[in-house]
Amino acid sequence: MMLSNEIILRMSGIIKEFSGVRALDDVNLEVRRGEIHVICGENGAGKSTLMNVLSGIYPYGSYEGKIEYLGNLCQFKTIKDSEHVGIAIIHQELALSPFLSVAENIFLGSEIARSGIIDWHATESRAAELLDKVGLDVEPSTLIVDLGVGRQQLVEIAKVLSKEVKLLILDEPTAALNDDDSAHLLNLMRQLRDEGVTMIVISHKLNEIEEIADSITVIRDGQTVATRKMKGDNPVTEDEIIRLMVGRDLTNRYPMHEPTIGKPVIEIEEWNTFNPIDTARAMAKNVSLTVHAGEIVGLAGLMGAGRTELAMSVFGHSYGTNSSGTVKIRGKIVDTSTVPKAIAAGLAYVPEDRKSLGLNLIQDIRRNVTAAALRKVSRGGMVDEHLETDVVEQYREELKIKTSGIASTVSSLSGGNQQKVVLAKWMFTDPEVLILDEPTRGIDVGAKYEIYQIIQQLADKGKAILMISSELPELLGMCDRIYTLCEGRITGCVPKEEASQEKLMQLMTMDEGNDAL
Repeated sequence: MMLSNEIILRMSGIIKEFSGVRALDDVNLEVRRGEIHVICGENGAGKSTLMNVLSGIYPYGSYEGKIEYLGNLCQFKTIKDSEHVGIAIIHQELALSPFLSVAENIFLGSEIARSGIIDWHATESRAAELLDKVGLDVEPSTLIVDLGVGRQQLVEIAKVLSKEVKLLILDEPTAALNDDDSAHLLNLMRQLRDEGVTMIVISHKLNEIEEIADSITVIRDGQTVATRKMKGDNPVTEDEIIRLMVGRDLTNRYPMHEPTIGKPVIEIEEWNTFNPIDTARAMAKNVSLTVHAGEIVGLAGLMGAGRTELAMSVFGHSYGTNSSGTVKIRGKIVDTSTVPKAIAAGLAYVPEDRKSLGLNLIQDIRRNVTAAALRKVSRGGMVDEHLETDVVEQYREELKIKTSGIASTVSSLSGGNQQKVVLAKWMFTDPEVLILDEPTRGIDVGAKYEIYQIIQQLADKGKAILMISSELPELLGMCDRIYTLCEGRITGCVPKEEASQEKLMQLMTMDEGNDAL
């Protein structure tokens, strides 16, 4: 597709401060008509802040600098002002009402009415047209709560398309999607671009950037570092993007590590758990696995293979029904039937969804870190705030959590720093075993490296690490052994030196008769 050279958006000298902390420092951005322009950078670099300035979420007067759109100087006071000129934003956290229908959500605030009464026939008819446009095959009367995250994302896009959007902003649009939903969304974005919609996409997924971007702008520490073309003459390389994002070369995505592996720490034997709704459906079937002291063991499987279900059922029966089997810690059978008992036995679980299951977003860093082991900072049944502060400050320094102070709310942190808080929370319990479920999901490449270093340091302290990841290169780069799971069953265990993506994928797609599909 030939792109226009017309600059339709120019943001110049944008400065935005929060409580004296400069989040954006003289940021500049130019976007051409009809392109997909990706903004990338580490978590906390200022990407979302910049888009909130553009869309009017941070109103004119709360920032310095100039916004020009379609040749006009813009001074948006509300998000309605930006929508009025054809700019729409879809946030990473979807803004849909779960117990309203798809049609009601699409036209919420822009209802189709006649004589002050909603025209439901016209509403559902127009909603059906928009759903067809985004490739979502559901009835307009379907409740949002009955849709998966990928389909909800498409409803959000249908909603903005109902407003004849000219410039669409998508903030980490595939962060919570599986591979199939991600592929469908990327195809839709290409289709919209070909129909003349200009897009700004916030992303740090390098494969995604390479696949869809026409141009990229890199922001680091609140400043514009560079703008590069992704196609045509002298396109930017993946290695250059990484260097621009993190300010240094990452010649190795995974830190070098020589493990010191000791005796078995956790042994899971003949473990079974069943779907809590469809109680006849086994999510883990006679699973047996072992992790040694100082060892990082991976658990690989396709979506629906039962990885998270297995981990949560072992950790206090947090998932499933009729869970059975044996868990041994250092050779002794332990009771993990409740979360407190699992913690007391030496288990810790860093969940896949840190925001819903791992953190209290409205609490500060201090209380989040100590939440799982308050007794350790309590005296006479009361929390010793001085001791608590000392402990959390130590973790802040050790894990390099970027924050103005431990009294900051967790919701104010970047994704990478939130993940460090979750790790600190479970490290404080002093566990024997850490189960890490997608520990780097939604985290940029620089923060990933820091998380990898923390994981290796925990292993070097003799902890047993069970690491679940959807990214096979991550498992290959980090793990000493990798178990594969298919339809709730262990189908193989591959040592690091024999592992490859092809071999893992073959084992991940084996049926119950152990024949590769």
